[in-house]
Amino acid sequence: MKMIIRLFVLIAALCTAAPSLAQTAPVIDTPAGRLRGAALADGVNAFKGVPYARAPIGNLRWRAPAQMRRWRGERDATQFGAACVQPPSRGGSIYHNTHAAMSEDCLFLNVWAPANAHNAPVLVWIHGGSLMTGAGSEEIYDGARMAARHGVIVVSINYRLGILGYLAHPELSFENGGVSGNYGLLDQIAALRWINRNIGAFGGDTSNVTIAGESAGALSVMYLMAAPDARGLFSKAIAQSAYMISAPELRGSRFGDIPAEGIGLWLTGQVGGSDIASMRAMEASALVEAAGRSGYFPFLTVDGRVVPRQLVDTFDRGEQAPVPILAGFNEGEIRSLRFLAPPPPADAATYEAEIRTRYGDLAEEFLRLYPSTNLAETMLLTPRDALYGWTAERLVAKQTAQGHPSFLYLFNHGYPAADELGLHAFHAAEIPYVFGSMDRTPPRWPRAPETAEEMALSDAMMSYWASFARDGAPSAEGASQWQAYGAEQHYMSFDEAPTPSVNVMPGMYELNEAVVCRRRAQGGIAWNWNVGILSPPLPPESAQCR
Repeated sequence: MKMIIRLFVLIAALCTAAPSLAQTAPVIDTPAGRLRGAALADGVNAFKGVPYARAPIGNLRWRAPAQMRRWRGERDATQFGAACVQPPSRGGSIYHNTHAAMSEDCLFLNVWAPANAHNAPVLVWIHGGSLMTGAGSEEIYDGARMAARHGVIVVSINYRLGILGYLAHPELSFENGGVSGNYGLLDQIAALRWINRNIGAFGGDTSNVTIAGESAGALSVMYLMAAPDARGLFSKAIAQSAYMISAPELRGSRFGDIPAEGIGLWLTGQVGGSDIASMRAMEASALVEAAGRSGYFPFLTVDGRVVPRQLVDTFDRGEQAPVPILAGFNEGEIRSLRFLAPPPPADAATYEAEIRTRYGDLAEEFLRLYPSTNLAETMLLTPRDALYGWTAERLVAKQTAQGHPSFLYLFNHGYPAADELGLHAFHAAEIPYVFGSMDRTPPRWPRAPETAEEMALSDAMMSYWASFARDGAPSAEGASQWQAYGAEQHYMSFDEAPTPSVNVMPGMYELNEAVVCRRRAQGGIAWNWNVGILSPPLPPESAQCR
């Protein structure tokens, strides 16, 4: 009898406990369908591997993403979805990362939301990786801490990469009313549309969405600002280490680039295809690997529709999204990207002669900013400023001119593990400080020490970013006030601690602006990595550049 009573007590206890256990897994009903996520520490719910669009794969490859129908039943959202197909990561790189799964079916996003979120600001993170690698699931982008500490809903997204994301080709243009390429950008726009329709179910404010990204993610931020189809889908932008390079045009060649459709025709032969049908029949990973062996590098395409014109033209004409921006760059950008640096010349005299030959009447100013006293260092500084420094200041200057509060930063923080490798303030070094993910960096990443000083800098940067996403003005309790760029050219330097200053690297922006203006005025010359001793002879000053 006692055994029977105990059995009934045990059954009753289990029945009572079952609802409690079920409640630990958050379930929400979104317009897209029901999702079951995971309850994390500090009152944050995570929903991972959520499909935001139907991925065109196989015979449908190289088409715009399609909106998904509402799924039936309850979808498990406790595991990340597959990363988009990409070449293997270089094992020796500090950026080396592995992905549990890769697939063409990869259009997933991940959401970290405070459990009690109501009209919360939303930050949408677009990963970097040269438009060739990366995924929103990488641990360094984990949004849980920002969500917990600042009440921001963080969303990270995947988008198609490499040849699968950016191939332009005459046959594809014929299929699509005259344009092709930019599929990765179309994916990002589809993700923003999904967020606009669904983020309210997570407690997010659809009218307060900030797009943010680093490197190729920041490049994507600029193109989203320029894309008519993305207008109204976000209200603020963050661009970390963006680069406003010239891009191939679909069929023309105004700035010396091979037309995008021409690149596509060349690439078709390089991967062993004869036409688009034959390339659609290829297995995705084999296609990506073949494109990599050919030396193919993906670019956005100026097609006149998705991307109406060159970014510099869009921003000069004031046609970009009218939103506040936070933008900046790192002191040591090229220290971890040395393939972008030109080889140092034989000696100082050779260097100075080359610069005078190539830069003409701007040579003396160039040599003042980039002297011959330390050639190895100068080779790192010239591409850093031409790509990242010029772009960051141009972004905040152009948005300021439109009347939008805009904020500039320089990340100049070093720590022993990075400095010992000659990687002071390297490309992407600021990311773990922004996300509070210094314990979640890739395997070969130089690890920052877990000291009070490092944690304080991370806390301040996370606060600045989160408050900008919340109300368009970066602030951090107990840290320096970050003033808008404005006429005084304010910026924040992240050294050992946030330090406000004015006029970052005097003369840098003006010189590079003059160089790009002359190249644009003459035509036939790109403004990508061809700077310093690699620069073609600079055209003379034209009336439009005065």
